[in-house]
Amino acid sequence: MGNRALYTLAVVSLCSGAQAQVSPLPNAHSHNDHIHERPLLDALDLGFMSVEADVYLVDGVLLVAHDLAQSSSERTLQSLYLDPLFQRFLAHKGRIYDASGEFTLLIDIKSGEGPTYQALRALLVSYAKRPNGQGFLTRTVRGVTEPGAVTTIVSGGVVAADVEAEWERYVGIDGRSTDLDSTRPASVMPLISERWGQLFTWDGRGAMPAAERAKLKAFVDAAHLKGRRVRFWATPERPAVWQELLGAGVDLINTDDLARLAAFLRARPLPVP
Repeated sequence: MGNRALYTLAVVSLCSGAQAQVSPLPNAHSHNDHIHERPLLDALDLGFMSVEADVYLVDGVLLVAHDLAQSSSERTLQSLYLDPLFQRFLAHKGRIYDASGEFTLLIDIKSGEGPTYQALRALLVSYAKRPNGQGFLTRTVRGVTEPGAVTTIVSGGVVAADVEAEWERYVGIDGRSTDLDSTRPASVMPLISERWGQLFTWDGRGAMPAAERAKLKAFVDAAHLKGRRVRFWATPERPAVWQELLGAGVDLINTDDLARLAAFLRARPLPVP
């Protein structure tokens, strides 16, 4: 059976209403998740363990949109992401899926870094302080990290030094390739993200050049050595690229084509214990 047939079978299985709880896909990351018809929910239905949302602070409320002109007062970070995740946390006894590790909520701050981050921090604290909120969010207190069901990572408009200085922290920082040798602890910078084309030229057609494959593996190994995960964005949406990313140990596979990536990951042979 060819790859296209495998994709079709997997997509049909994943999208059928018969599967109430899919098994999670730890490597699957929904890039610009808010552009999909059902933000967050489409990704959850397919087993994604990481989603990304762009936010703007408008009149004291965090709105979710790729561009400010596309924002709506009804599309808030709270209503589209935090509330649904909190309800799943309660329904699944402290997890986002019945059996899962940490779920990543990557928040890309698009408006002024100071006020927007402070509004985000206050919102996250409000969930953590709810009567049933203990364990919902990963937090770090005086350098000691307490893993939660959801790990929030902030990209874009945020000052890393300000976040690092907090004695109680509910977010981590999304670093860049220039941060690969950073001395910041992984609790402060748990993720390194970079545009694929910034470091590589291969587009998934033909074999990946040996020099680029070695460069990719060295990059991932260096990040892992410091306890950080790795994600590339603007990667070619091709199975050959996804295969190379997984082979190098890239933690989060970035995609806008949710069903196709989910089908690819589920069609791969299970790892040998």
